[in-house]
Amino acid sequence: VQLVESGGGLVQPGGSLRLSCAASGFTFSSYAMNWYRQAPGKERELVAAITSGGGSTNYADSVKGRFTISRDNAKNTVYLQMNSLKSEDTAVYYCHVRRGYVRSWGQGTQVTVSS
Repeated sequence: VQLVESGGGLVQPGGSLRLSCAASGFTFSSYAMNWYRQAPGKERELVAAITSGGGSTNYADSVKGRFTISRDNAKNTVYLQMNSLKSEDTAVYYCHVRRGYVRSWGQGTQVTVSS
């Protein structure tokens, strides 16, 4: 299993970023996908989740209305569109999949929101 995140960077408050996670090594369309984040000194937290077919999504309260998770099963890719970014969104963002008892993570992509 390989999960490769991209799209992070430095953005000003109020700005937008789109993260991508390219998946390989498993049947992508069969599994729900998640985005987590971890800020310095804090625990890793679930940000957004999407079902295998993309028909249902869930968000942490802190990002509802600002972030949108989506997926393209033809491209084996899951996205996180982040709008109206705040300084408290600064973190390393990780792509995640759970297949039974096995949890797989990407290497993470840094998002820094600062003026």
